[in-house]
Amino acid sequence: MVIYPLLSAKMRIPRFFIEDPLIIDSTINAPTELAHYMHNVLRLRIGTPIVLFNGNGSDFPSEIVDIQKRSASILINAQISLSLESPLHLHLGQGVSKGERMDFALQKSVELGVTEITPIITENCNVKLDQERWDKKLAAWQKLIIGACEQSQRNILPILHQPVTMHQWLGQSSDLTKIILAPGAKTYLSGLQQPQKGFRVVIGPEGGLSEKEIYTATETGYTPVNIGSRILRTETAAIACLAILQAKHGDI
Repeated sequence: MVIYPLLSAKMRIPRFFIEDPLIIDSTINAPTELAHYMHNVLRLRIGTPIVLFNGNGSDFPSEIVDIQKRSASILINAQISLSLESPLHLHLGQGVSKGERMDFALQKSVELGVTEITPIITENCNVKLDQERWDKKLAAWQKLIIGACEQSQRNILPILHQPVTMHQWLGQSSDLTKIILAPGAKTYLSGLQQPQKGFRVVIGPEGGLSEKEIYTATETGYTPVNIGSRILRTETAAIACLAILQAKHGDI
């Protein structure tokens, strides 16, 4: 059982993500690390109200019925269906970058309401990993996504797909409107019309996308779009792109 804690900024009630099924009137035992956090860091006591969620679109008001230094029992009292999801479906194909740039782009994309994320290995991708290290990277990104959902009060987790090459990404079928960020493109992102179902967006890594990649994407149905006159870092481009799309077509 994996649990990630967060204090709700809105309700000031401790809020925790848990992967397991949550059932009304059932009691769950918190793992040692969570019990330690609740008892020694948050100073929670018996009777303290908390909220659990597991990514299914509901919040579960609960309370602590027993707590010690290294153990705690939690009673699930109710289930509240509550969705803060954007009506705009956004699938982000993010060119993989090194270190904090990729982490920052994914974190802020989740906060801005992205629906799906696919890391893309492009020509200018400087990240070279074997499968074991990719698995560790994906696990770290998944934990980051969960933390961003906790912070932004989302209770449905965006889907994190396995990394793919640019060739594989372009070969995937989709009924979403396809766009690719390309400096100098004649079409501006802010000028796009309302999509029928959502957007499938490609953003290059540090170093950008190659001319060949942009040309191939165009040949497979992607519209090159310009985000403005200035060249943005990859993590800034992701934030700006999703914010513009949400502001014009979503819920910002």
